[in-house]
Amino acid sequence: MHRRDFLRVTVLGGVAFSVGAAWPRLLGAAAAGEGPYGPLQAADANGLQLPAGFTSRVVATTGVAVAGSGYAWHSSPDGGACFPTSDGGWIYVSNSEVSSGGGGVGMVRFGPGGAVVGAGRLLSGTTRNCAGGPTPWGTWLSCEETATGRVWECDPLGVTAPAVRPALGVFNHEAAAVDPGGRAVYLTEDASDGALYRFRPTVWEDLSAGALEVLTETGGVLSWQPVPDPDGSPTPTRSQVPDTKVFNGGEGAWYDTGKVYFTTKGDNRVWTYEPAANRLAVIYDDSTSPTPVLTGVDNVTVARSGDVYVAEDGGNMELVILSPEGEVAPFLRSNVSGSELTGPAFDPSGTRLYVSSQRNPGRTYEVTGPFRTSTTPSPTTTTTLGTTTTTVPAAISLSARGSKVKGRQRVDLTWSGASTAQVTISRNGVVIATTANDGAHTDMISATGGGTYTYRVCEAGGPVCSNDAVVIF
Repeated sequence: MHRRDFLRVTVLGGVAFSVGAAWPRLLGAAAAGEGPYGPLQAADANGLQLPAGFTSRVVATTGVAVAGSGYAWHSSPDGGACFPTSDGGWIYVSNSEVSSGGGGVGMVRFGPGGAVVGAGRLLSGTTRNCAGGPTPWGTWLSCEETATGRVWECDPLGVTAPAVRPALGVFNHEAAAVDPGGRAVYLTEDASDGALYRFRPTVWEDLSAGALEVLTETGGVLSWQPVPDPDGSPTPTRSQVPDTKVFNGGEGAWYDTGKVYFTTKGDNRVWTYEPAANRLAVIYDDSTSPTPVLTGVDNVTVARSGDVYVAEDGGNMELVILSPEGEVAPFLRSNVSGSELTGPAFDPSGTRLYVSSQRNPGRTYEVTGPFRTSTTPSPTTTTTLGTTTTTVPAAISLSARGSKVKGRQRVDLTWSGASTAQVTISRNGVVIATTANDGAHTDMISATGGGTYTYRVCEAGGPVCSNDAVVIF
């Protein structure tokens, strides 16, 4: 059994920076354990070790035509994400981290039942497309990891041509995470003296123009300052603003429920940044354990359960879970040597996980099994006359149905399982209503045309939330 520890609580500079404070249930060393799914079993036919009850299949292999298509899967698959399609299926996009103009983005399309029904190329002629991130409006941001790297916005369906977004800066890009509530894109930089950036578009959902800012720290206080020359020439963006906060090798990033999760490989840390509170926290640091298993931190994603999945670049080729219960445990291990795990992402249902081994050969897998698809409620304890009773709140079940009334979008929500008098309703990560817990609500969006909306219902003032319900127009 390996020790897997979280940081002790340390607060620096008041609310500006804390260690472990982003996860209230992880305010000390994590308990050594096997995570929510138990120990890894023997390797399966695909060379993956998984917990009991989980199975894998190979979706794509570098140089081999993907089933149902003539597209030979690209070399060096890297960052990825899933996007729902109007027929009830989904698309998994995958970067290609190839140098000298050989990079780009590919995709695999799945039908409603999970069968592979197509594949293709979305972007070509770019360099070292490492990670990236999905947007709430249904596009993929592909980041070039080179000194003159840029961000490319891609249509997962391949209908709209990819567009370069120089306003997001020219630097050694790694990943992007979009905060729909704060209407900002957060960007990591893969350099030992790298920075964390924030891009605020002039018009939301249009990334062609806006303000690029960098995170600074002065006297323990965090702030965002404009980057004078986003093109990074002649002075690199990370060197233009005094007191820029340095991050040692920024890697993967992901936005979930008010937090930006990101990793730094130089010090093997996993961080969270909460925009609303301007709070930065370290939730994992391998230096706190004499025998850390999570090393070489890289791509990151977050499941509906709140479990954070971190892929290793090297190490012993594990995909590791940081759970809300306070455990750090391997979920997957590959027997491929000389490679790295990349592109972890869940399908829209949260029940299928995609991940790639980048080399020897490049291969993309799908893992299915009994994934947790809702946040594990925090027990509440009431003490009366020396008797202690612990109650675990039930999870909320949510469904959503979209329709159009005179051409305008309307979504009808129904839920059950909430126990408070009121609930909050979020659309694409932004709270749009606090309403009576009567099990129904209608969201009159009033927009015309298409759109993708993700809904969640939570008990007002409490930690219990529903599954995500996705509506596509």
